[in-house]
Amino acid sequence: MNNEKINARQFLVLVTLFTIGTTILVVPSGLAAEGKQDAWIVAIVGTVMGLLVIWIYNTIALRFPNMTFIDINEKIFGKWLGKTVSLLFVSMPLLYTSILFIYNGNFLATQMMPDTPIPAFTMLMVIILVMGVRLGLETIGRSAEIFIVFFFVLFIILVVFITPQIKFENIQPVFEVDIKTILRASLYLIVTSSVNSVILLMIFPALVNQPKEAKKSFYIGNIIGGLVIIIITVLCILVLGADNTARQTYPSFILAREINVGNFVQRIEGTIAIMWFITIYFKMTLYFYASVLGIAQIFNLKHYRPLILPLGMVLAVLSNTMYENVVKQQDFDVKVTIPHSLIIGLFLPLIMLVVSVFQKETIEEKE
Repeated sequence: MNNEKINARQFLVLVTLFTIGTTILVVPSGLAAEGKQDAWIVAIVGTVMGLLVIWIYNTIALRFPNMTFIDINEKIFGKWLGKTVSLLFVSMPLLYTSILFIYNGNFLATQMMPDTPIPAFTMLMVIILVMGVRLGLETIGRSAEIFIVFFFVLFIILVVFITPQIKFENIQPVFEVDIKTILRASLYLIVTSSVNSVILLMIFPALVNQPKEAKKSFYIGNIIGGLVIIIITVLCILVLGADNTARQTYPSFILAREINVGNFVQRIEGTIAIMWFITIYFKMTLYFYASVLGIAQIFNLKHYRPLILPLGMVLAVLSNTMYENVVKQQDFDVKVTIPHSLIIGLFLPLIMLVVSVFQKETIEEKE
């Protein structure tokens, strides 16, 4: 299973797309609800604090070269406890893959094609997800290099065309909310863009052929993704205003509708939709790849590919039965997914780091 390798540049692209992920559409709304017109400050704080999380991941990865997160668990905690912890870890990307199916279906059904049932979108996404993961990590990395070009071309078009609609009074007064509110509001961004990146330890360093360069790629990709989120948040506040941004489910999609250049270039919100599809697909692909690879390693299977189709179908069914409505989805996100991410993506790596340090000191003392 470890014959697949990507280079540091491809890892950088994957980190960037994963960091942006779903945040490009939904995060500005949550940040504005808490931080008001200071949401852009919240985005900056969240991005900076997220780098501390990436530092933890890099430290763990370079202490255990040529190992996936599953291998590291068994090395630190022993065989049986390690496998138990690994099963808990794999539950996160599996659950979040099904949640991304729901996000994608809801967006398409409410904003693009309201007459099409959500299960139809889910099945189409399952098909291309299964195809992508089955082709392997190298294919995922190479395709990401191509699609990220399209993403940033569309992103630049959006920024340039929306600039005439900017109203600087929307961002005033600055620093109206207190530090406590800013830190609390930044937690959601830290979780979605940085803490969930723990699943990338299934790829780095074991499946990257330039581990030292990939360490820098982890930081740079997270920073680039954070800058995109900051810019989108700033534009939403400057154009739509804090209150309107907070009320919208997909504020950046509404932002693109505001584009009007000479009564000729207008209603190009399809650009945001394409950007969303690119980032959510690669985020979903990385989640699912980490899931099937992790399960294969836990149960000592020769390859992960036999798991792809059955698990894909299970997740498709789960996504269609998981929530009764959008309100329960939002409640689940706050009460379950954020604590789940913090346990798997922050507290577990911290415990692993501390235990590995003590183990090394113990071995050195014996020697």
